[in-house]
Amino acid sequence: MDVADDVEVALSREQWQRLVAAQAAYTATVSPHYDEVLHQVTERAVRDGSLGKAEIGALLLWKRLRGDTPWAGELMALPDTDVRRATGAAVTAVRNTFLGRGAAARAGRAALGGLPGFRSGDALASAVLTAAAPARMAVYDRHAHTGLRRLGITLTDTPGRYGRYIGIIDRLLATAPDPVRTWTPREVDTALYFLSRDADD
Repeated sequence: MDVADDVEVALSREQWQRLVAAQAAYTATVSPHYDEVLHQVTERAVRDGSLGKAEIGALLLWKRLRGDTPWAGELMALPDTDVRRATGAAVTAVRNTFLGRGAAARAGRAALGGLPGFRSGDALASAVLTAAAPARMAVYDRHAHTGLRRLGITLTDTPGRYGRYIGIIDRLLATAPDPVRTWTPREVDTALYFLSRDADD
């Protein structure tokens, strides 16, 4: 593995069961229509090879992030061609199957780094990258971070966090028992999201 090799990701049987239960709870609780916006943006990314301001706006709503920020105005002031140039490079990076998931995540995240709203934090960037390659990438946010911590997995906040996050998910999937081994990274992140709400820890 090329990312997060120094992070312990071996889970006990009970921890795997907690993750499976969290995914089942997520599926039972969240509307099956919730990810429709994500799927629509993915279709456009496949068709166009990039995402524009309209698609980023849709993902902002999907992630329920704030848009009344200075960076949103800066992004809107850019030509859509400039935005698509950056997101196009990110799409190409995360779909590059010659790269491991962690390395692809690092490259995709770096490609977005010059855009307003993507210079720090990984929540919106991870949504863009997940829309670009939903079978390879996963959404990162504070809930996913907390979910990892509740499994005893350390993810630091130092630069390169998103690549490490995807590297950890990749290693989890590589060592997972059934049924987790057949999950997509997106299914892992939804399980982590629900696990973060577990009041028992």
